[in-house]
Amino acid sequence: MSFTFQILLFSTLPFILALLLLKSWFSSSTSHKNLPPSPPKLPLIGNLHQLGSSPHRALQAMAQTYGPLMLIQLGTVPVLVASSVNAAKEIMKTHDLIFASRPHSNIPNRIFYACKDIAFSQYGEYWRQVKSIAVLHLLSNKRVQSYQHVRDDEMSLMMDKILRADGLVVNLSELLISLTNNVVCRVALGRRYEGREFKKLLERTMELLGCFSVGSYIPSLRWVDQLSGLERKADRVAKEFDEFLEGVLDEHCDKKDDGVEGRDLVDILLEFQRDNSKGFRLERDMIKAIIVDLFTAGTDTTFTSLEWAITELLRNPRAMKELQQEVLEVGQGRSVIAEDDLDKMPYLKAVLKEALRLHIPLPLLVPRESTQDVKLLGYDIQSGTQVLINAWAIARDPSNWEEPEEFRPERFLKSSIDYKGFHFELLPFGAGRRGCPGIQFAMVVNELVLANLVYKFDLALVGEEGLDMSETNGITVHKKCPLLVSATPRS
Repeated sequence: MSFTFQILLFSTLPFILALLLLKSWFSSSTSHKNLPPSPPKLPLIGNLHQLGSSPHRALQAMAQTYGPLMLIQLGTVPVLVASSVNAAKEIMKTHDLIFASRPHSNIPNRIFYACKDIAFSQYGEYWRQVKSIAVLHLLSNKRVQSYQHVRDDEMSLMMDKILRADGLVVNLSELLISLTNNVVCRVALGRRYEGREFKKLLERTMELLGCFSVGSYIPSLRWVDQLSGLERKADRVAKEFDEFLEGVLDEHCDKKDDGVEGRDLVDILLEFQRDNSKGFRLERDMIKAIIVDLFTAGTDTTFTSLEWAITELLRNPRAMKELQQEVLEVGQGRSVIAEDDLDKMPYLKAVLKEALRLHIPLPLLVPRESTQDVKLLGYDIQSGTQVLINAWAIARDPSNWEEPEEFRPERFLKSSIDYKGFHFELLPFGAGRRGCPGIQFAMVVNELVLANLVYKFDLALVGEEGLDMSETNGITVHKKCPLLVSATPRS
């Protein structure tokens, strides 16, 4: 050993020892953190292999072993999974601000114009501004009520289609998709877009949002998304949606002012763009992102809720009979059930609550992300942890619900539990700052359509497929087999 090397070694030794002590201190600090229970994980992929095709069911089973608040590893991302009322309440109410942001996600980032929408944008001033526009101007009670004529028109058109089938088999799933799509098109864009290509575009969008992006959880393997064609498909859908929306915006910019009554949601957003007095300017991409948001949230989840509710009624004749008696008493022989009649129907509302409990459209809601370190139910949660609320598991938890797997609407008749985000036993629309702002818009469609269907027709399942309760995979959980029914007009 040379003299020079000895001098170098002894001169750097204190620095090396300091580094080792720091490493030891940080390691000790981490090890002393009280982290939530975690299942064993594999190198690189963590617990990804355990999620399977139905993550909400897999995570429910894991929670039975590791508890209602567990920490799993999806690739390189730590993910906190909440499966109880208390855990959900802590995240969505007590510490709502800390958990109000969204994690970066590859596919939504491509489809929603770098997440300039409401659902996937990160928490901050931009999100506060666009959420405020949605709540005050797009989805307010007054605005939702102003589109009553649209709901009435589309509901009547669907009833006429069923009537013209003259007792033959009706694909009710297809009719419900068309109805919800037409309502959203007319409200958001001012007219219907009924072409098959447009419907397929919406279907492809929802399918992509439900796809697993390897690169979002293992950045070093992002090439897998490229190789599999996932990114290419997302870019193609984004391009097609963009071309469609460019045409819609140009059409709206060129049209004459129809007055306040004739305005659709694009008109309102364009008015905000022109008004610089509010100190926040909506750019063109922002408007398009919000419109895509309205379509994906407004069509898919609404149709899904109706489809499951009708399926459960057909499988439970006693509940169907109870609902029919209620609507007949309220309808009193009139040609239709009007929106003003809906508040007189507690059993109708109970049926929809029970359908939403058993079949939450987004079982894991939209992921959240913690923005700072926080203590949660005694556990240490680090900043940057992704958070999943297993609303599906909470809604089937026997400690919250008697006979949780059974369809029993009457459980809500003497219960104050609602779906508006104040009761954490039932979270189909989320809660807190990131709760869905379109609850009223969705539920008035659900109530109006369901009330009139059972008022005007006796429905019966056709074939064994109708009894199949299998689910599709994706961000929204649909009924796998279409709902095929025979519809006999009630005299």
